[in-house]
Order: sequence, then structure tokens, then C-alpha cells
Amino acid sequence: MIDAHHHLWEPARRAYPWMAGEALDPIRRPYTVDDLRAVTKAAGVHATVLVQTVSSAAETEEFLATAAAEPVIAGVVGWVDLEAPDVADRLAALRGPLVGIRHQVETEPDDEWLLRPAVLAGLGAVASAGLAYDLLVRVDQLPAAAALAERLPELRLVLDHAAKPPIAAGEWEPWASGVAALAARENVVCKLSGLVTEADWTGWEVGHLRRYVDHVLDVFGPGRLLFGSDWPVCELAASYELVVDAAIALTGGLSDAERLAVFELNARAAYDVDAGGETSSRG
Repeated sequence: MIDAHHHLWEPARRAYPWMAGEALDPIRRPYTVDDLRAVTKAAGVHATVLVQTVSSAAETEEFLATAAAEPVIAGVVGWVDLEAPDVADRLAALRGPLVGIRHQVETEPDDEWLLRPAVLAGLGAVASAGLAYDLLVRVDQLPAAAALAERLPELRLVLDHAAKPPIAAGEWEPWASGVAALAARENVVCKLSGLVTEADWTGWEVGHLRRYVDHVLDVFGPGRLLFGSDWPVCELAASYELVVDAAIALTGGLSDAERLAVFELNARAAYDVDAGGETSSRG
């Protein structure tokens, strides 16, 4: 099993603007590689993808160094300023198991930020470097994400957290249509991640997630869906092991081959990592 989405952080060393507010107090503490080893071993996860948490080149460099020294971390989805004119050089200068780039587009007030000329040029450089790009978007940004996928068919796009469906509110549209439109582009895959924190943190059940998971399974298919824990954010609503158990339950109707794809093979393909957790073409 590969966990295609998790984080590490140390609030005493770095500011995390998204972590503001009392509701996030339970996870406002250091989460280290030692913690990662403990939870992944208990859940039977043999490799992971470490994902950026802030717009920081320094964090990305630290993550790459951590991953290079830690066998369980197969790759890093880092951050780079996509609007910088020298983005290609910045990508080339990064050393270590870099497998993708992400920017927290959900915090951008511009619904079409992904389609800015400078951003498109930067994403073209990401594609040329053989890297994936993680889409962290709001529902109202899904049309721009679909347009991006059409404009840059050579760019591997990974939709984080299924675009955060409004599970707690029980809402459906425009999320369902937006995800379906994005899934129509073959260069996009979707992470089965982050759903427990889109549900009621204290009262969610697996059944509350099923309709949304069934939809992404329908529009992406098991060949373009990959598991991610979103640990330690998930701890706001569930333990690491409970998140894994929920994902297994929600994919119980798949064949063994399809579940192998969701829980391992699709992550290897999306992020270009081999079975042992090493990047196959970078680092």
C-alpha cells in the first residue's frame, strides 16, 4: 500500500496560515518522521508521498532532504513559484526525490488563477520536468482546472481530496458536475483522500462518504483513483488506521486487481515511483 498524500510539520519553526483558529488546535503540534513511521507501520503502508504545506522553497528543500534519508517516503510533492520567469531553473536545482509540485490554489481569490499566462508557463515547465501537478482547488475553481487539463494535456494532474466535496452539508452540485467535467480529461487522476475532514468531524460514518466516493469511482474509474490519508490533518476527524479502514470499506466492491491499482499501482504511475518507493526517473 502506498499513501499518496500526507504531511509533516513543526509549528514552532514555521508559520502555517491555514492552521489558524481554535478548531485546528488538536493538530497544532509537531508531526515528525518518527510519527509517520509509527502510523504507517501499524496500517501496513510501505511507502508514502510527502506533500507541501506552505508556499515555501525552504520547506520543499527540507522535505527533499528528509525523504532522501527516510526509506518510507517515496517522493515529495513540493512547491515552487509557478509565476517566476526562471521556474524551469528552480525546478532543475531541486535535489532529491521530487515527484510533483503543488500550490494551494484554494486560497487564491481568483477563480481562474490556474489559467494566468505566467502560471500556465510555469506549469508547462513542470510538465517538461516530468513532474506531476497536484490540484488543490475549491469547487468553484474546477472549471479552470478542467480548462488547464485541456490546454496542457502533457501535464499529469492529480486532484487532491476529490475537490473537497461538501459532505457535512450533504450537498451535491456543483461539485459532482465539476468533478465529472475534470475527469473527462485523461491526464487527470484523483486522490481518495481528505474526505473524513469534509464530513462531520465528530459524527461521520463510512456511509456518509459513500455517495461521494461512488461518484469519483464512476467518473474516474479505479484506474485513475489513488489512496491518500491526508495525515495528520485527518486526525481532526479520525486516526490514520481508521482512514485506511474506511478507504478499504468504500472500495470493497472492486476486484482485487482494481483495489491494487487504487492502493498502490496508480500512485506509482502518477508520481513515477517504483514498487520499492524510489523515484524511477528523478532524484
